[in-house]
Amino acid sequence: MALALILAAAIWFGGRWLGWPSQARLLALGLLYVIVMALAVLLPGQSPLGGSVGEWLVLGGLGLLVFGYSLVLKRLRRNVRPENRPTEVAPGQFAPGELDRYARHVVLREIGGLGQKKLKQSSVLVVGAGGLGSPAMLYLAAAGVGTIGVIDDDHVDATNLQRQVIHTDKRVGMPKVFSAEAAMKALNPYLVVKPYHRRLTADIAGDLVPEFDIVLDGCDDLDTRYVLNDACTQARVPLVSGALSQWEGQLTTYAPWDSTPCYACIFPEKPALGLAPTCAEAGVLGPLPGILGTMMAAEAVKEITGAGKGMRGRMAIHDALWGEHREIALKRRPDCPVCGRPE
Repeated sequence: MALALILAAAIWFGGRWLGWPSQARLLALGLLYVIVMALAVLLPGQSPLGGSVGEWLVLGGLGLLVFGYSLVLKRLRRNVRPENRPTEVAPGQFAPGELDRYARHVVLREIGGLGQKKLKQSSVLVVGAGGLGSPAMLYLAAAGVGTIGVIDDDHVDATNLQRQVIHTDKRVGMPKVFSAEAAMKALNPYLVVKPYHRRLTADIAGDLVPEFDIVLDGCDDLDTRYVLNDACTQARVPLVSGALSQWEGQLTTYAPWDSTPCYACIFPEKPALGLAPTCAEAGVLGPLPGILGTMMAAEAVKEITGAGKGMRGRMAIHDALWGEHREIALKRRPDCPVCGRPE
């Protein structure tokens, strides 16, 4: 056996000294191993190279393990070389090639490169991954908002698909926040998505809202709206709020520190039972959430970039049945229990 090992060493190291490539030396070692095994089988106990069949099988197995380990180690070393590492981008900075997708924004005088950078560095919380939240999140993701949080405790249902365009039939049964995350990441892999699969309650709203620059209210629960309004008012975070009812929708932005009303100024009390039915109870036109949801996304972009005139102190009302769009002025109530109290 010692003779065979000496021959193997001579082939490997002598071949390297002669300039043989590693593939040629491995092939020569393989041929030597075949010859050794053949002699061990044909001349059991009498092979001039020594060793039994079992011994050579064990030795061959150990050789394969060492060879496999070296291949894995070589691949790992190649992957951790600086030139092979994924490009690391600082938070709020554009990755190589990312800015190209926002070219139509950059050429807009009201947004430009500076506005696009503001979008990249901004964070938006979307409350509700349903009819209003779906189009809003898709357009915010496409627009290049750097971080999008979404909070909702519901799961995707087949009845949602008529209007909640961020979800798909294959994701029925999945928590809405994770379905929305998958859709947004598929649309724009450069953004950060923070999904919160739970209901927004008073015990978490005060800590969650201040983490974001702006909040979009697309929920259909009045209690949640009051909780959200209180948290946004205390944190001085603009609240873009949308609401739907059958064929009609409304939209405004609440920012009471800017001498404009908050949600509680306009709706100081919850309506009587049955006067504000949900979409499940009263129905809703499928495209209507798309109209209002994209308007909410547009208002968020304007709030972040400072472009144009926002909806603070104004409410837009869209009637899809008759194709009418009107606007009303909103006034702050000095006796409002939320924004009228001393700061």
